[in-house]
Amino acid sequence: MPYLDGIIPVALAFFVVTVSPGPANIATAMVAMRRGRGDGFVFGLGLSLGLAFWGLIAATGMGALLQGSAVLLSALKILGGLYLLWLALSAWRAAESAETEALGTPRDGRWFLRGLMLNLSNPKAVFAWMAALSMGMGSHSDAGFITLATLICVALGFLNYALWAAAFSLPGFMAGYRRFQRWIDRIVAGLFAMAGASLIRSALDR
Repeated sequence: MPYLDGIIPVALAFFVVTVSPGPANIATAMVAMRRGRGDGFVFGLGLSLGLAFWGLIAATGMGALLQGSAVLLSALKILGGLYLLWLALSAWRAAESAETEALGTPRDGRWFLRGLMLNLSNPKAVFAWMAALSMGMGSHSDAGFITLATLICVALGFLNYALWAAAFSLPGFMAGYRRFQRWIDRIVAGLFAMAGASLIRSALDR
């Protein structure tokens, strides 16, 4: 198969980065535990589209420009940090009110947009893409290779989010969340707050 020698390292590197616990995976798990598998999948689809956007940025070489622009990168980090802090506040309010409606109320049905915004505001995604693509770059790295690698990585990203949604929407997880919701939401709020503060701090330290 053409490009096989280059695609395999790219896919493996991207898979390792994608499956590791982070804001996107944690948020997917929380949506699945609160709302069930369907909303978890929709949220994951939004995350995947955001992931695809950063893949396009990295594949076209714009990722290198972003890395080289201190102003743009800092602005993106601050935006991403503020969004994570908003998620933290939402989770904390849900814990304090003992509601099952964290990450914003779901009545408007905008889980897709929330997932999209979470990954669009994640500047670390483009670095993950560039690291993964560089694993398979070589003399064969033409437009066809980059396109195929990007599509495979997007598919792996959606598969990852779908698995998180499927796992955490199982009855045992949903029942456990309802039982320990207050503590779980507080822990998640703390994780989001630390991630957001870290992004903002890294932007201001440049």
